[in-house]
Amino acid sequence: MTTVIYSADSASPAPLSLAQIVEMTGGELLPLTGSGSNASTVSLKGAAPPAEAKQGEATMVDQVQHAKAIRNCRADVLITPQPLTAEAIENEGPAWQIVVDNPHQAFAEIILYFRPPVGQDVPGTGVDSTAIIHPSAQVSAAASIGAGVVIGPGTKVHAGVSIAAGCTIGAECVLYPNVTLYSYCRIGDRVVIHAGSTLGAHGFGYRNVAGKHVPTSQLGYVQIDNDVELGASVTIDRGTYGATRIGEGTKIDNQVMIGHNCRIGKHNLLCSQVGIAGSCTTGDYVVLAGQVGLRDHIHLGDHVTIGAQAGVMDNLTKGVYFGSPATPQPDQLRMLAVQRKLPDLRRELKELQSQVRKMMKQNEGNANESSSKAA
Repeated sequence: MTTVIYSADSASPAPLSLAQIVEMTGGELLPLTGSGSNASTVSLKGAAPPAEAKQGEATMVDQVQHAKAIRNCRADVLITPQPLTAEAIENEGPAWQIVVDNPHQAFAEIILYFRPPVGQDVPGTGVDSTAIIHPSAQVSAAASIGAGVVIGPGTKVHAGVSIAAGCTIGAECVLYPNVTLYSYCRIGDRVVIHAGSTLGAHGFGYRNVAGKHVPTSQLGYVQIDNDVELGASVTIDRGTYGATRIGEGTKIDNQVMIGHNCRIGKHNLLCSQVGIAGSCTTGDYVVLAGQVGLRDHIHLGDHVTIGAQAGVMDNLTKGVYFGSPATPQPDQLRMLAVQRKLPDLRRELKELQSQVRKMMKQNEGNANESSSKAA
């Protein structure tokens, strides 16, 4: 094992000026919010989607009708396919915009500058010479630690763990055997990841080009905040451009699947075999019981509880929900009460049908008798 002096600050690419980004993307630089900032003084240190972007970063919207997404965004620069007005974002947002023909391609180029792709060669067992590992950390000789990885004090990395280039792991973490971290994963302090879990695999996103399914961008990463515990065989996909994020204190059971771009809140409890499709978000203290499924782009508010095997098809606010599609507990209990009575209701219906048939025959007989007498 190679051990070097620990430092939380890993090397990062040099900042980009607005002029450099214009040259990189081939776009047109225009003012947006009229803040009066001097373009020559703007220096960018990263790029992220609107919900994650910070001051000193670039962000992107791919359609003008999505301009609401950048209201109150702290990014300095917006990549956009058409010029936007300050009124479109209520004068709250980036000071500058760069108009390009293909915003996804341009944004991907910026992200690749700040998070360059790592080599595809199969890494060997052991620690790369550029890895930064605290002297108090314990790393198994049977683990694989990639280039530029940072591992904090007191962290334990067991046999068979594979940590790809650019990952950072905080203090007092435990990675049990055969955990896999794809490139650029960010792990906070006191995180426990049990055996066989995989973080940062490509999201299940494709577009149809000439009759073939072509992968969409997979340039994001996975971020696990402090005091999170992940069970065995958990899979969390990387974001498209930014983070798939698991909030502080959240506990995730075995065999849970979380799709790309999801943002799980603080202190959630996700039980075994939960499946969450891409771009879902949850508030704090959300509970998902076993085998709950969420369709894509769903938001669950704070303190939502979903019962086992429920299927969530719409946004839900605080409360308890059951069934598929998931409905509030009182509604679901009323439906269950009715379902339990269905066998008895069926018998009663058959008896009523039989009585009606007898009455109809009797009425027909009476009618025939009356006709005969009249003749």
